[in-house]
Amino acid sequence: VQLQASGGGLVQPGGSLRLSCAPSGRTYSSHFMGWFRQVPGKERDFVAGIRWGTGRTYYADSVKGRFTISRDSAKNTMYLQMSSLKFDDSAVYYCARANGYDTNWRAYGYWGQGTLVTVSS
Repeated sequence: VQLQASGGGLVQPGGSLRLSCAPSGRTYSSHFMGWFRQVPGKERDFVAGIRWGTGRTYYADSVKGRFTISRDSAKNTMYLQMSSLKFDDSAVYYCARANGYDTNWRAYGYWGQGTLVTVSS
């Protein structure tokens, strides 16, 4: 399974971006899909996740109210709508798949290649 992440770019503080993640294989209802981000020298941090079957969502406290994770089952695609972006949101964003809900990156067996988000004025 390969995950293709896209949508990163340069945005000003307060701006918005939407990331997409499209797995090459089918995503089953038992799967949990997540977004992580990483800056140099630090571990990957959980940003948001979604249960594929129920659509239940989970967020890191740092992004609650600003980011929205969603999925389109028909398109087998996951999204991360990011709004009110801050300098601290700058990172490489990764999408990943796990067999159940987890905020620890080690639980995820499949990863996208990462897409860079830079928040700068």
